[in-house]
Amino acid sequence: MIQPQAAPHLPPASSEADAWRLRQDRFDPSRRRRDETLFALANGSLGVRGGFEEADGGSDGSFLASVYEKHPIHYHERFPGFARSTDTRLPVADGQRIAVWLGDQRLDIDAAQWLGFERELDLRSGRLSRRLRLRTAQGQTLEIHAERVLPFDSASSGVDLLAIRYRVESIDYSGPLSLASAIECGHQAAEQGDDPRIGVAVSEGLRLLAAQADEHGAHVLQSTRHSSVRVVCAQAHRLDHGLGFGAAERADEHVLQRYDGALQPGASLTLEKFVAYASGSEDSELAERATQAAARAVATGFDALAAQQAAALAEFWDGAELFIDGDASAEQALRFNLFHLLQSAGRDGVSGTAAKGLTGEGYEGHYFWDTEAFMLPVMVYTAPEVARAMLHARYLALEPARRHAREMNHPRGALFPWRTITGGECSAHYPSGSAAYHINAAVAYAIGLYVDATGDVDFLLESGAEILFETARIWPQIGHFNPRRGGAFCIHEVTGPDEYTALVDNNFYTNRMAQQHLLRAVQVWQQLHRERPQQVAELAARLGLDAHEVDTWRRAGEAMFLHYDEALGIYAQDDTFLDKPRWPFPKHEGEHRPLLLDFHPLTLYRHQVCKQADVIMALVLAGDGIPAEVKRRSFDYYEAVTTHDSTLSASVFGILASEVGHAGQAAKYFAENLRVDLDDLHGNTDHGVHMAALAGTWLGLVSGFAGLRAVDGALHFAPTLPAGWNGYGFGLRWQGRRLRLRVSRDGVEYRLLEGAPLTIEHEGRGIELNLGASLRAPLAAPGGPAPLAFPRPARALIFDLDGVLTDTAQTHYRAWKRMADEEGLPFDEQVNELLKGVDRMASLDIILRHAGRVLGRDEKLALAERKNAYYVEAIREVAPKDLFAGVERLLEQARARGLKLGLASASRNAGALLERLGIADRFDCIADSARIARAKPDPEIFLTVAAALGVPPSQCIGLEDAAAGVVAIKSAGMAAVGIGDALALARADACLPDIASFDLDAFVLP
Repeated sequence: MIQPQAAPHLPPASSEADAWRLRQDRFDPSRRRRDETLFALANGSLGVRGGFEEADGGSDGSFLASVYEKHPIHYHERFPGFARSTDTRLPVADGQRIAVWLGDQRLDIDAAQWLGFERELDLRSGRLSRRLRLRTAQGQTLEIHAERVLPFDSASSGVDLLAIRYRVESIDYSGPLSLASAIECGHQAAEQGDDPRIGVAVSEGLRLLAAQADEHGAHVLQSTRHSSVRVVCAQAHRLDHGLGFGAAERADEHVLQRYDGALQPGASLTLEKFVAYASGSEDSELAERATQAAARAVATGFDALAAQQAAALAEFWDGAELFIDGDASAEQALRFNLFHLLQSAGRDGVSGTAAKGLTGEGYEGHYFWDTEAFMLPVMVYTAPEVARAMLHARYLALEPARRHAREMNHPRGALFPWRTITGGECSAHYPSGSAAYHINAAVAYAIGLYVDATGDVDFLLESGAEILFETARIWPQIGHFNPRRGGAFCIHEVTGPDEYTALVDNNFYTNRMAQQHLLRAVQVWQQLHRERPQQVAELAARLGLDAHEVDTWRRAGEAMFLHYDEALGIYAQDDTFLDKPRWPFPKHEGEHRPLLLDFHPLTLYRHQVCKQADVIMALVLAGDGIPAEVKRRSFDYYEAVTTHDSTLSASVFGILASEVGHAGQAAKYFAENLRVDLDDLHGNTDHGVHMAALAGTWLGLVSGFAGLRAVDGALHFAPTLPAGWNGYGFGLRWQGRRLRLRVSRDGVEYRLLEGAPLTIEHEGRGIELNLGASLRAPLAAPGGPAPLAFPRPARALIFDLDGVLTDTAQTHYRAWKRMADEEGLPFDEQVNELLKGVDRMASLDIILRHAGRVLGRDEKLALAERKNAYYVEAIREVAPKDLFAGVERLLEQARARGLKLGLASASRNAGALLERLGIADRFDCIADSARIARAKPDPEIFLTVAAALGVPPSQCIGLEDAAAGVVAIKSAGMAAVGIGDALALARADACLPDIASFDLDAFVLP
């Protein structure tokens, strides 16, 4: 009889030491299934739930990512393209069983009196340990000590290993002891019931094809019934001196080896058990591989295997360096979440990473878009080699994705499914399944982030580029350039992350992420043509891909329709969302219950109600360049209509809350997500951990409170400190470097621990980190850096030329057009818009890409020089009359005030043009692209001018008409004034419609 316990079941950590351990000192049978999830161990391909070795299996069990069954989906009405079958991950033979016999009585822990209980998962070493002192129904007192590890590396390719050390100690018992070590079969997949989040009803488990047990070892061979997957589970043992082989047994559903000994009070007997799994489509070598791996483990021993696993985790934790000062409970939860994410992430390059990891049967073992949108980014920053393996697993699903695209009537390209194990669509509800085309964009996002973080061009050639290109092909097939919206590219009949709103036009998240996907695919196409032209040509030939199709991607990306509602000042979730009534039903009281369990989907679709972050998700993943006030208004609006029925939601809202300055809400969402599994907040941790939610807590800390964004291949930070914490810290891996951040009330400390110097941005200002040196900076202002106030002390004004002082765009256009016409290159005003703020050679590259023309370096130099000659010829006609209104007045006033004047222009003819305009003598320094190595948005040109003027950047004001120029000014540490469209120049400290509106007294203190 297990004694009832009234104290907290899983008390949070209260000390720094506890924060590395998940501990229990009480046991509640009603929470057994949840605990089996929380204390599970995994290695990315094998998962073993955290039950008791001596107990009956019950809801305990083991899973292999590669072992699944395929079942038909039955419809009363089937239409073309509907998913025809589903994959279901099945429990495999369970090798953790060790029954304890005292003479002819089997120990029944449920009938015994529990005198003491401790269970601990050491997050630092990956070791699960347990102590149970009990008195049997016959009055004998024993103490059981069990330990287990599941190594990331079994030292045997294609084989997974579980190691157990099991010790029984006598307190007052004298007599025989037998340990019956078994492999149990016959486990069935969990039934779904009425909850679509769990799985399907499956009555058949794996078939037992063969079994063997003798003194030397035991194994079973199992097979699926339809999917042609076979698996062998083998066991071997290392014996204590007091144990000897007793007997072996083969039965219908298990094999067993019994080891006998005798106990006296104060004595103990120990058994080390090693369980090996091998799976595949053929069984000829599986048994040999598994048994040999188990035998090698016996020779190695438990301690050595545990030490190897501890060393592997030590390397990971050394890089992750995750801590919170002042909240041991939160620190423990974060480490627990990151540990589970790491151990269930697919690391073999074959296995997908499921929504429930390898800890339970929720969602049938399927993986979804959140693998790439939530889990993989964490691995990119902490274990990039695991991220690469996860992406390779997606690549292996590319051919099924091509087949799925054909099922959905797309003649070209690949469409990843909503939910799957083997790559085919397994969702029977297409409105919230197959219609979620944004899965392609999530995979592309992950590829882009991984490449930015590693510079791994070989990965692009091996798999990444092919995925990007094949998935990019889908967007032009589900959208078009809509003349009713001014030629904007619109995407139709899709479902975004919010599953309570389906089959809409222009879902903002989908469109924004598709835009990023298309432009990333174009960027990779261009990069590979520069760096690996022969290999990308071979890939293009194999895919039937040409420059014209790539240019269609570019045009679609640049013309993407992003629905902005002028009246509300927010981005609309789709074309009709804001026209619907808000959800009228009262809020459900009591335990959290998703609306999808009580309402027909159409009822949900008819209202403004969101299951989870949608627009907000886009503003987090692809929010660069969107004004802070638009993000803030969007957050406020969508927070009011979101139920957070998905565990994916809270972390995303928390991250954006941090960015827009809602510190209280950021802390609330972080706390809600932090212990979603530890406290079973959604009531379904029994079915496995919520992998994306676990990832979301790390992202909530790093992308939320620390403000991390990866923009154009650079790391941007804006660290804040939540109330109640003294500080926090974490480590990152980026481009071959190892970086550490420590945040306290006094500010943030950046330190580069490994690698070459690295330039990052802190609150929009570029700073360089050097190896071994610490750099301190103040905490970020809540809601992002506040615009610099005007008027302000200043000693210099630094101007861009084109668009600020004069308009040479048409002069450049005519020169480019003349050269292009002579060469037969298509060139028009639309292509010319892409050249704004871009130097000559980069402009030529854009024109050539648009034309699908590839030229050698010398040919390109000749064309650029010809264009320049035409431009120089044209500017001979430029005169002072071509200056914008107000320029001469402003320059005279600035000179009279004693201000230094500088020019920072991408044009190599800037000096000549100023001479023609009659203002060259007004400038103290003129810098053009000939004087710098890096073009805008790099701050080099503005820093060069400031240095030449002898004025600190903080006392300079830059004036720019291009977003890249504004970024360059801010990165240089200067105040920025935008000239032109305020929305496009959102990062400027102030924006004016034209230079004539610049009032020197309003911007510069006397």
